[in-house]
Amino acid sequence: MISRTKYKIDNAAIERLFVNAGIDGVTKIAPLGAGEYNAVFSVTAKGKDYALKISPGDDDLVLTYENKMMPAEVFWYQQIQEHTDITVPKIFYTDFDQTLIPADYFIMEKLPGRPMDKMELSKSEKADSVAETAKMAARIHKIKNDRFGYIQNGLYDDWYQAIRAMVNNILDDCARKGKRSKRGERLLAYIDRYKPVLEKAECCMVNADLWAPNIICKRENGEIKYAWIDPERSFWGDRIVDFICLEMMTPLADKEITLSAYNSAADTPVTADEEETIRYTVAQGYLGLILEAEKYYRYSLSHFGWWRNVFVSDLLYRNACKILKG
Repeated sequence: MISRTKYKIDNAAIERLFVNAGIDGVTKIAPLGAGEYNAVFSVTAKGKDYALKISPGDDDLVLTYENKMMPAEVFWYQQIQEHTDITVPKIFYTDFDQTLIPADYFIMEKLPGRPMDKMELSKSEKADSVAETAKMAARIHKIKNDRFGYIQNGLYDDWYQAIRAMVNNILDDCARKGKRSKRGERLLAYIDRYKPVLEKAECCMVNADLWAPNIICKRENGEIKYAWIDPERSFWGDRIVDFICLEMMTPLADKEITLSAYNSAADTPVTADEEETIRYTVAQGYLGLILEAEKYYRYSLSHFGWWRNVFVSDLLYRNACKILKG
């Protein structure tokens, strides 16, 4: 999808990036994926397929947590590779010093297969895919840390402090565009109200972006194999955040496939009790705030992305307020 944040680059410049990385013989270049933030290209060189990912080149086009997010993405790929059996792409080259272009970029393996939302799946396979995604979430949640937040923005001693700072940053991002989010300010008040609950959350790797386009599927001997891409929005935080993307818009307690699959693989089960529901609902509000703010940075009023963000953000906020207002 077209977005203001996508770096503009021609094929000749892409070839130069590959030569600089020690990869010559580029024969094919094409846009890749349906993402709306980075510019991503499929590149074939000497018969081997690569993916090139380029960050936005202008900091004025990104939210606070998105600044220097690409080095963080490589860090999270490394965490997944080192601590789980989840398939992720191999990273071949990184340039975060902006030596050739005024943007960060890296070159990685292009995984075989198709995004989950582009796969033809039977009803049972769709259910299996939700379950497998939940199990993969359980595996990354076993990657622990003792401090919370985005590694590119600074870490905090507990989840209350971290999520409060994360919300404040998005409110500041709105202000940079001359906008005010009254619903975001209300969310901040709810976070203070539920401080004792939020402080109890344990710290682990959170993907926060488990959408079907970020899950690559391929059929192999009649079985679907899964891989993950784009862990760029990951942070150290409350694992309950990842349940938003799983069976989205279904209340936490009603996510039957997700809860059953997750708990079969988790070190600690999720029971959807009152405190977990509050934490889940705060996370819904945070996602709603992100969607509200990012439309000012990526889209215009005439763009589909603007109105999609308006609709989904409103839905998330309303769902959150039903629970948080008590």
